[in-house]
Amino acid sequence: MNRRTFLESAAVAAGGLLAGAGNVLGSKEGKLGEDAEVMTVAGARPAADLGFVLPHEHVLVDFIGADKISPDRYEQEDVIRVVTPYLNQAKSLGCETLVECTPDFLGRDPVLLKRLTEITGLHFLTNTGFYGAAKDKFIPAHAYEASVDQLADAWTREWEEGIDKSEVRPGFMKIGVDNGPLSDIDKKLVRAAARTHLKTGLTIAVHTGPGLPAMEELAVLAEEGVHPSAWIWVHAQSEKDTEYHVRAAEQGAWIEFDGVGPNTLDRHVELVVEMKRHGHLDQVLISHDAGWFRPGEPDGGAFRGFDTVFNQFLPALKKKGLTDIEVDRLTHLNPQRAYTIGIRALN
Repeated sequence: MNRRTFLESAAVAAGGLLAGAGNVLGSKEGKLGEDAEVMTVAGARPAADLGFVLPHEHVLVDFIGADKISPDRYEQEDVIRVVTPYLNQAKSLGCETLVECTPDFLGRDPVLLKRLTEITGLHFLTNTGFYGAAKDKFIPAHAYEASVDQLADAWTREWEEGIDKSEVRPGFMKIGVDNGPLSDIDKKLVRAAARTHLKTGLTIAVHTGPGLPAMEELAVLAEEGVHPSAWIWVHAQSEKDTEYHVRAAEQGAWIEFDGVGPNTLDRHVELVVEMKRHGHLDQVLISHDAGWFRPGEPDGGAFRGFDTVFNQFLPALKKKGLTDIEVDRLTHLNPQRAYTIGIRALN
């Protein structure tokens, strides 16, 4: 099957309408639904309270591997000392919410994020799910033996009971897949995420990159009865062929360009402009994928701040003709809608 045929068949398979979610999600260009809520580390809040959102960032990531990961590898006070100035800078520039995308077995620390909320006043979202990218280094051994439903039940329990016996509940799912065709374990993760979504209404953010696994994920979600609007294509900027972005957006998916940095401005600006040209600006998310305190490195290594979007990227978009209303949609309404809790099922 050639690429275009695959894209078109995936679009047909994933076609459909949201089932009963309109009152929550609201309209794309308009306001949020009157019942729209998100789950922050400090508890449920109206989605509109998120304000300006950076939808894909990291406070801490530990690359030691699932078999060696431990909170004993760092002191929370050290992380707070290093990270807080960068968070305060982002807040001073206008950020109100940071979606922290570090998954379980990669350094997820919901208690740390709750402390940072209290210190900085920023809202944080954390996640449930397993990360299957990087050749499965960060998948715990038991995930291979567990069934799809067992994984989904475990992730649903974190939503219902809190993470690791804390009061913090996940605000979304974060899973990852490798480049290329989906492996068996990657398909299992996507199916488990789909079934968790149908129980919890949590959005599914998937570290993906290229277009081929993205289209395969959409096909799996369709098989499980989940609408593409429940899915965020993370690292979509890694796919050079923008036809993939347009095809996924036509189905209703969220397209996330999350590698914004001083050296990537032109590329990311053109990606956003291209989505606007095709009429899909209301499905675009933008962020840095920055931060990254790394346990085991002196002072957490080289931490990258969260300022480029504010100081360089948004002014560059305006020079390309985006209006204040369109910029507000990218930075406020789109992520508020994307992370609203609500089941998005195919009819």
